[in-house]
Amino acid sequence: MKDIITMGIDVGSTASKCVVLKNGTEIIGKALIPVGAGTSGPERVVKEIEETTGLKLEDMDYILATGYGRNTFDRAHQQMSELSCHAKGAHFLFPDVHTVIDIGGQDVKVMQIENGAMVNFQMNDKCAAGTGRFLDVMAKVLEVNVGDLALLGSHSTKEVGISSTCTVFAESEVISQLAQNTDKCDIINGIHKSVAGRVSGLTHRIGVRDQVVMTGGVAQNYGIVNALEKQLGHKIYTSPLTQYVGALGAALFAYKKATK
Repeated sequence: MKDIITMGIDVGSTASKCVVLKNGTEIIGKALIPVGAGTSGPERVVKEIEETTGLKLEDMDYILATGYGRNTFDRAHQQMSELSCHAKGAHFLFPDVHTVIDIGGQDVKVMQIENGAMVNFQMNDKCAAGTGRFLDVMAKVLEVNVGDLALLGSHSTKEVGISSTCTVFAESEVISQLAQNTDKCDIINGIHKSVAGRVSGLTHRIGVRDQVVMTGGVAQNYGIVNALEKQLGHKIYTSPLTQYVGALGAALFAYKKATK
């Protein structure tokens, strides 16, 4: 019997991700390029997946695109909302999931899941505060690598409040703290708590139920995960595939279409 090969491509605002599935259960390829919609990211991520799997796009039984820039990828058979794809991918990795928190490059999405399907959601897409973009701006002001924020924040010894939920005002607060010679580690810890507070407020609007799963690139920052756990009062589960959850969900939906 012929294997069914499907591909999900997630064209985000700041990264392009691909997942290739065999028979809807086995991940046989994945790739990530750290640039998203409106760039060469989608083409580059496809090229990388073709090189690593030895498969061409023509070999895929079905290709489904999701994410902020999904409509710009014209080689997909179908496009689908990232909300549905994140819900599907999170359920595949954590079958008992009920709450999914996805912090992307430009927005924050909180989804309520029942039996792998999204039944409710809240979204913050009007402001960059609490997103990957917000952390990029803060890291730049602090002159540190965004990937080092979690480790640096864990060395904090003093509470520093970053009260503003607006990126521009929060940036001013951080500059002011630096001018007062406040330790960077304490400032970073304050930033993590500020992000967690904003995301927690959004999450409480639809209610939080175990299991809580966090997806998106920001889920790799354990400083924010820990701060959010404290504010929500729930354990948060993450996966090494956290950045690929949307693409994984898209590949799973593609399998459903290919086997209809």
